[in-house]
Amino acid sequence: MMHGGAVKQVKHLRVWIFECRDPSFQAFKLGLAAAVLLGLAHVIGNLLGGCVCIWTREDFERASANKQLAVASLIFAWIVLAVGFSMLIIGTLSNSKSRKTCGISHHRLFSIGGILCFIHGLFTVAYYVSATAAAREDGTNRPRSTA
Repeated sequence: MMHGGAVKQVKHLRVWIFECRDPSFQAFKLGLAAAVLLGLAHVIGNLLGGCVCIWTREDFERASANKQLAVASLIFAWIVLAVGFSMLIIGTLSNSKSRKTCGISHHRLFSIGGILCFIHGLFTVAYYVSATAAAREDGTNRPRSTA
């Protein structure tokens, strides 16, 4: 017996790695929101952290520990962004279809994509902290006094 507004249940059949299910519009909306927020977090983190430029391996070896950490964190943040964003988009697109879909199981993509969002956040925070510390070491982040 249903009370009030009926909620459509997602029909789901799974055999080994293949599954057939009806798409969920709620999952589509949440996946799209997660992908947009992941991209926004990446842009904001990069804008706040500024540019930590290292062009050669020798520059990297001569750089301070903070600058090296900033570069490593930035590289890992970009890698995690690419993988996490891809997983969220694939999971979102699998829920955007108006017809019943059958194919290889994608049921873990949202879970793994969500976990990667948090890992991306950790690398982005590490980038911001180390980039601002490196800028302070270089003296580029200090306000200049005119007096």
